[in-house]
Amino acid sequence: MTRYLFPKDYMADPSANVFNGRLYIYPSHDWDSGECFDDDGGHFQMRDYHVLSFDDVEKDEATDHGVILDVDQVPWAEKQMWDNDVVEKNGKYYLIFSAKDYNGVFHLGVAVADKPEGPFIPQADPIRKSYSIDPCVFKDDDGEVYCYFGGIWGGQLQWYKDNKAQKDEYLPTGHDENPIPSRVAKMTDDVLQFAEMPKPVIIVDENGEPLKADDPHRFFEASWMHKHEGKYFFSYSTGDTHLLCYAVGDNPYGPFTFKGELLQPVVGWTTHHSIVQYKGKWYLFHHDCVPSNDTTWLRSLKVAELKVEGETISLAEPQQ
Repeated sequence: MTRYLFPKDYMADPSANVFNGRLYIYPSHDWDSGECFDDDGGHFQMRDYHVLSFDDVEKDEATDHGVILDVDQVPWAEKQMWDNDVVEKNGKYYLIFSAKDYNGVFHLGVAVADKPEGPFIPQADPIRKSYSIDPCVFKDDDGEVYCYFGGIWGGQLQWYKDNKAQKDEYLPTGHDENPIPSRVAKMTDDVLQFAEMPKPVIIVDENGEPLKADDPHRFFEASWMHKHEGKYFFSYSTGDTHLLCYAVGDNPYGPFTFKGELLQPVVGWTTHHSIVQYKGKWYLFHHDCVPSNDTTWLRSLKVAELKVEGETISLAEPQQ
């Protein structure tokens, strides 16, 4: 089973969550802004977020709950509302999102709602100690919430080392270098700030050695975390090799042992996803550019069923 989820509009980067027995998808919202293509993603000028929901994701049309947050509502953000995710805690819903401030620097922000469909009210300032893009918020069984984030090139992760901005950005490339990792930070109890400095998310091979900077399976962007049978599954995009991969660990911080590829390159190249179990089945949500005739900044949401056996994940049907 593979299908497009919302042919009425161009949306991407789907973060899927199950709240109150219903499936909610929080995507970014593509539109043709007229900006020129560049390697830093300047043509991706998304400015608002919608939320879609389903009772039966295999058959139903999406319910579009409309705009839940617009860049004009966020005091600190100027533009480029990129990926976002939502987590519930103590009856409140927290939208963690990425956007550029007025100095052209990406940070993460928080907006809060009483219902999963919003509306979400943004905080006046970004999360302290935050930088880069692509947040995934994961609530563990003990109620602790963790934020995974980071993206290279347009996501600016190469601007930082040990949580400090560098004078000159640097992107490791050689076999003797370690790649730039994703980051993770536990959130405060009120889910408004990081409770600690972000930590690197290390992906290792079967021998426990970190993947190298020239490995096609190294991290690039689009962190996602889910848990199954006591194991933590960290999945991510490899960016310039355009694969979707996953690794498995024993705790939220890792290290995570590389296990395999989930998805080959899609039409339009960018790969961003989420994985969730709903009504007894596992699903992979992602996007491609087939409906827009390979216009890379006009992407469409897709869902495919997954087969999960222990620590092995694969598509239930061949990739479409």
